[in-house]
Amino acid sequence: MHGLRRPALARGRLLSRRAFSELGALAASVQQLGARRSAALRLLAASRSATTAAAQREFWLEFLWIDAEYRAAVRRLAQFCADHRGRPGTRDLSALRPASRVS
Repeated sequence: MHGLRRPALARGRLLSRRAFSELGALAASVQQLGARRSAALRLLAASRSATTAAAQREFWLEFLWIDAEYRAAVRRLAQFCADHRGRPGTRDLSALRPASRVS
């Protein structure tokens, strides 16, 4: 799991392997789409002074598409967390924090 640590046993049980795998896939999706969104936003910002109005519109539409995908992935991750918070046999997911990034 890149970016997530297994929650400690201090407050209860761990997520099931299946749920933890799903959580990892959702988090990876958010991370990947976030990187694509950032790149699209940088291109959009750069296009403002370097391209025609038609090209700027294309960059804007591309950013909107990627932004919508990113927002949907964030909603899916939030829904997963809400669904698993307090469920018997699982623990509170608020202890899950992204691992520190090494640059």
